[in-house]
Parts: sequence; structure tokens; C-alpha cells
Amino acid sequence: MTPEARLKTIQLHIARMPSLSTTVAKVLEVCNNPFASPQELNRVISLDPVLAGQVLKLINSAYYSLPNRIGSLTRAIIMLGVNTVKNLVLATSVLAAFKGSKANALFAIDDFWAHSLCVGAATKEIARLDGVPPMEQEEYFVAGLLHDLGKLPMAACFADAYSRAMRRCREQEVPLFKAERQEVGFDHCQVGWLIGAKWKLNAAMQHAVVHHHQPLAEGCRPDRLLLFVSLANQMAHQFRIATAGDDYQDRLLIQELVERIGTDVATVAAMEPRVLAEVEKAKVFLKQSRKG
Repeated sequence: MTPEARLKTIQLHIARMPSLSTTVAKVLEVCNNPFASPQELNRVISLDPVLAGQVLKLINSAYYSLPNRIGSLTRAIIMLGVNTVKNLVLATSVLAAFKGSKANALFAIDDFWAHSLCVGAATKEIARLDGVPPMEQEEYFVAGLLHDLGKLPMAACFADAYSRAMRRCREQEVPLFKAERQEVGFDHCQVGWLIGAKWKLNAAMQHAVVHHHQPLAEGCRPDRLLLFVSLANQMAHQFRIATAGDDYQDRLLIQELVERIGTDVATVAAMEPRVLAEVEKAKVFLKQSRKG
């Protein structure tokens, strides 16, 4: 199959994927208004009782470890903030859409989600250390969690070619995105952009998905979200918590990123225990979010 034919196949696959619900679209629209009230957001989420129930279960789970059970969405929004709840809704809906994804011989779904959780947790930890306000940190977690979504359709549509790409990555010690280009004709970053466009993810999140492997390339705008996701991805490889088929560690990129962010390699290495603890908490997030 030619790269052009493969691209058409992946575009058709994504076109057939379920769209995010009307409720999610309305939530994102409401939250684009900086003056959105908790009552407005509650009214929109409550239009979908199943989604509202999932969000409340997640808010009352060990992921947040709140001292008292919260019985209403309005109270949850007041406590956690509009932005946090918006991102819970987004992540819950996106992860539920992929709950039926299957593995192949080399691409293990559990490893994929473990890596995604690690990158989400590490991105959030970098944001915390950088002084990002708590009510804005969830956006960093979600961007890290979703950064590799493009791998799932590629593994599903081109099992043999994708297995070859993963094998090439391991045996030749090259980044997986480059091996994907050689074996498939395009990479998971490009496919992630197609998914983000279908689901109308915000521009900053799509930017992080597309450029997380080459955040400092000429012509790329290296905003904080992109830099943090890119560094978190490299940290996950370095910590070897889970690699999602990509064992390559770009030490030069790590050095460039920590300098650009204003930290150092030692500080990054010292994050490992806290990131591991956050990954354990985030497993609750993943389990709850993927329930049908």
C-alpha cells in the first residue's frame, strides 16, 4: 500500500470514529467565555446525565482525594474551577471513545495508556514547579495524556507496518516517529492532529500533539504547554515507566528543553518519585474515564 493510500485509509478511519458529544462541544464553547459561571457549566453538563455522573464519580475518586464527598456539579465546579472540570469532561469523553482499542503483537494497549498517564502526570508536575496555578494544571495533564492518540488508529489500521516501525525504532535506535514515516509514510503526530481537528481540541493542545517530538524545530512556536509535554515525554522514556513502543531517549533535546524552560537535568531527575506517585493516582482517572 502506498503512503497516499494509507493516508486515505487513516482519514476514513478517523471520519468513522465517534464525534465528541454535543454536550462536550457546548462545554468547550461555554468555557471559552472567561466569565462563564459554575451555574452555566453545570447546566450544560447536566444535559448529559451519564457524562455528569462520570464526572462526579471522578471528582469523588482517589484521584482528587477530597476530604468530603461532593454531591453536586455546581459545588464541584466552584471547588475545582471551571477549567479543571472542562478538562475532566474532555478527557472522559476522549478516553471513552478509545475504550475498544486493540493491541497487536508489539503494540500493547496497557503499555500505551501507562505511558500516556506518565506523560500527563509529568506534564502536570512540570507545570506545578513552574508556578502554573492549581486550577490551570489539569489542562497540562490532559495535553500530556492525549499527546500520543495518533498511535491508536495507526496500530489498528496498519498492524504489520506499525509493528515494523516499532521494531525499527528498537533495533536501529531511532525515534518512533521517524520509523513511522519510513514504514507507514507519516507519523502519529500528524494522525493526532487529524483526531484533534475532528474533535475540535483547542489550538494549544493540538499544537502540543503535533510538535511534541520536535518542539524546537524551525518555524515551530514553542509555547509552555508544548515545551512541558515534550519534556514530559522524554522524561517518561528516561524513567522507563512505559514507552508505548518508543525506547529512544533524545538527551540533547532534554538538555535544550530544560534550558529553555529554565530548570536543569538534576531537577528533572528528582521529579521521578512524585511523577510515579501521580501516575498511581492517575490510574484511577483512567479507569473511571474509560468506563462505558
